[in-house]
Amino acid sequence: MLREFVEKKHYKFAAGAETWQEAVRMSCESLEADGTVNAQYAEEIIRCVEKYGPYIIIMPDVAMPHSQEGSANVNKTAIGFMKLEKPVSFDPGDPEKDATLFFTLAASDSDQHMANMVRLSEMLMTDGVADA
Repeated sequence: MLREFVEKKHYKFAAGAETWQEAVRMSCESLEADGTVNAQYAEEIIRCVEKYGPYIIIMPDVAMPHSQEGSANVNKTAIGFMKLEKPVSFDPGDPEKDATLFFTLAASDSDQHMANMVRLSEMLMTDGVADA
């Protein structure tokens, strides 16, 4: 999976983001660059987080931005990666809701959405991957 990020240029490294909303937008940039998602996909994710809370924080320091499966703003299935040097907070006062690693999911149907989540979970369970 890590090789895919590099081969498809679905990665970004940045110093930080002023807000979690900016971080979500930044995490979608590499997917937007090749047409995997439309620019509206980031805004869709932001609206979902505002409505449902920080569901995209899957473990301390790791966010998995995604919207509904089969979103009209997704053109292809892929996962993007972003690493921030400085954490961004999704819930001020709760450091468990901070993130520096972002794995942004884009899937064109529910089967591919689940496959993305399984692949990502398997990768994150590998010792040391989330510590990098």
